[in-house]
Amino acid sequence: MGRQKLLRLSLRHTPHIFARVLMGHSATLRAIQAAERRQQRGSQKRLRELERQTKEQAKLSAIEQARLEVETFESGLEVLLSVHKEQGEIWNWAEFAMALPPHPPRKFSRHELKARQRADHQALAQASTQDEQEYQEALQAHAEEMMEWERMKAMARRILAGEHRAYTEALLEFSALAEISDLGSSVHFTVHHAKVLECGLKVNGRQAIPTELKTLTAAGKVSVKAMPKARFHEIYQDYVCGCVLRVAREVFALLPVETVLVTASADALDPRTGQTVEQPVLSAAISLATLGRLDFEHLDPSDALENFPHRGNFKASRKSGEFEGIAPMNPADLPQTSPESVDFHDFLTTVRRVREELRVEIEKLNSQPATTAPPAAQPL
Repeated sequence: MGRQKLLRLSLRHTPHIFARVLMGHSATLRAIQAAERRQQRGSQKRLRELERQTKEQAKLSAIEQARLEVETFESGLEVLLSVHKEQGEIWNWAEFAMALPPHPPRKFSRHELKARQRADHQALAQASTQDEQEYQEALQAHAEEMMEWERMKAMARRILAGEHRAYTEALLEFSALAEISDLGSSVHFTVHHAKVLECGLKVNGRQAIPTELKTLTAAGKVSVKAMPKARFHEIYQDYVCGCVLRVAREVFALLPVETVLVTASADALDPRTGQTVEQPVLSAAISLATLGRLDFEHLDPSDALENFPHRGNFKASRKSGEFEGIAPMNPADLPQTSPESVDFHDFLTTVRRVREELRVEIEKLNSQPATTAPPAAQPL
């Protein structure tokens, strides 16, 4: 009886137990599903955040690219407008002419001494051979240095003596005019005499100067517009004048000349034939005395040409779209220097040059062998 009652009680409470079990399982399932939904929402949120960051990064990259493009454009324009600011090394040919010869090498026995210190008699012969090899290499290097010393010394004396061919050799070998060539120009020289040198400069400014103007907008994008004609010709004019000044500076840095006559030519359209022809557009006589007083970091190249005798009509060129052709200046057009206008620097340069010429002549006389004996003294 008791067992049946107990069994009935157990059976009577079983559905509630199963219900509680089922309810627990459903809650657990809902909790799992809710957790999955929260995880999905977190993943989607994280994905959206990553997508937003990617877009921001792409946007930032586009802004940086735009900034770089504009900075590159401005840098290239600055190179064109600052060509007159650079100058190569100043050569002191008097120092080359008076330079002492390089010291001959001395023979050392470092490897042999190390072998003796180690008492390594087997390596002694090899060490001695190594010392001899290093000495022979030093002798070879010294011989090459002697040849270069003799060559530079001879060139220095020829330049100080005003030899035209030495001027030409120095311009070909040592002039620092590569930048102008990189900008699309070519240079050739004519030596008239020791103090005056003429230069012909072909400027391809219309090809070197950009026809578009690039700026950065407030949104960080590149704005490309056609270069205004007035701005284009302003840049073109400053570039041509800057090249003329740069050539003169390089010549003065290299050679002991007093005046450089520079004529710049450019391609222009001939309205009579419709063909592109090369014509002179600017010619200037640049003197060393005046050039040395200019501040090239702050001057305007076009305005700076007013300090020198020159020919060029840039204002009229803005109407026709081309620089007007001119008749180039020649050495006969150079102003004559009166003795009263010669300053101390010019006088000192002349004295040094005459002294070097006398030294060369004396060395030539001393190097000539005596061909005849002096006449014997006649008895009184």
